[in-house]
Amino acid sequence: MTRIVITAIGSAGDVHPLLGIGAALASRGHEIVFCSHPPFEAAALRQGFAFEAIGTADEYAAAMANPALWNPRTSFRTLWAVIAPTLRPHFDTLAALTTADTVLVGSLWAFSARLMQELHGVPLVSVQVSPSTLLSAHAPPTHPRLTIPRWLPLGVKTGVMRLIERQVLDKVCGPELNTLRTELGLPTATRIFGKWLHSTDGVLCLFPDWFAQPQPDWPEPHRMSGFPLFNEAQPQEADPQLEAFLASGERPVVFTAGSTLTDHARYAQTVRAVLRDSGLRGILLTPDAHVPTAEPTKSSDENIALLTRRYVPMRTLLPRCRALVHHGGIGTAALAYAAGIPQVVTPFAHDQFDNAQRIAASGCGVRLDAPLHAQALTRALKQVLASPSIATQCGRMQDRLATAPDGCDAAARYIESFMGGPARAAAGGRAPSLVLVAGGHGA
Repeated sequence: MTRIVITAIGSAGDVHPLLGIGAALASRGHEIVFCSHPPFEAAALRQGFAFEAIGTADEYAAAMANPALWNPRTSFRTLWAVIAPTLRPHFDTLAALTTADTVLVGSLWAFSARLMQELHGVPLVSVQVSPSTLLSAHAPPTHPRLTIPRWLPLGVKTGVMRLIERQVLDKVCGPELNTLRTELGLPTATRIFGKWLHSTDGVLCLFPDWFAQPQPDWPEPHRMSGFPLFNEAQPQEADPQLEAFLASGERPVVFTAGSTLTDHARYAQTVRAVLRDSGLRGILLTPDAHVPTAEPTKSSDENIALLTRRYVPMRTLLPRCRALVHHGGIGTAALAYAAGIPQVVTPFAHDQFDNAQRIAASGCGVRLDAPLHAQALTRALKQVLASPSIATQCGRMQDRLATAPDGCDAAARYIESFMGGPARAAAGGRAPSLVLVAGGHGA
């Protein structure tokens, strides 16, 4: 049995894929220790993992509730302000966990794992939850503030990308990172996001090639595992009211803003207006929902059919629905592809804009940027529901996912390929321990 220590930092969109991959590794006989923010403890324990908390629940809640984290103008700098103080504690934790036969796995913000690789030569697999942080000049990511036009000559795009790296990304992250590197006796790092953070051993991309075509300037070597379709972070309890709602009429549309900090009351008002104007039935997933009771909740507007819930596993819900309106989290998008339903994507921050553009480009939905208005959302829903081409393309993508290898298992097999080499021979045949470190923002 291999002991696997998973350190996951970020939102649900960053943690859940690692929960799924950890579950796949556990099913293959490995022992899992999951280190993450306190809100994810219950999910880890449900998978049978041991759990160690990083920080406090109050610190995590304060970070997620900061409006600047969800503003495209301030989100990167705000997220870094949360990550930077964790660099040394994470490094010390990994140093204490690492033995001669350890393999590290880390995603976007797993800087400490990359430092361990540099300083101690520990094997490292970098994980990319979504393609937007693979800063390709051949296929620049979509961003609300600056999207490099793809029609520009490659040399111009490369120059602009380097300028962004130097004047924006390195300028924000470089001081704290390089201070720690100096303490560790390492030289100054540049092109932190474009080059440095990617493992020189291997990069694991948790999406299929039809969602993001590999580019010549992606880090090598890399492997695409496909979507890790994992949505079992919370238990699915009996919900007779939901079952009755699903069975009582036309399939509903699901609305969710994910973990994005938004005005949920206003979002709910917009959803109600859309349902009233369109005549559609809806399910709203929102943290403002009341705990379900045995009696149906009375709506203040009897002309709409709307059910609200804090959480419903979308892997089982979406196949029973007509469409999904969501924030652009890549995990949510993947579940909609698997269900074969059209998507209206309303991105707010981080990688959501790039994901939204890729969903639209795949022919399975449309992108609708904020501010979100009921009339525009109603038109977008009518468009995707009435489009034969979108329906056909959704069916094609559903078939592709149904016949593709399981993304979690494919990722687990790739991680296992870094085990059993020279480190194992040096350890006398013992199976190496495996430390997974997840970070980033793929909510």
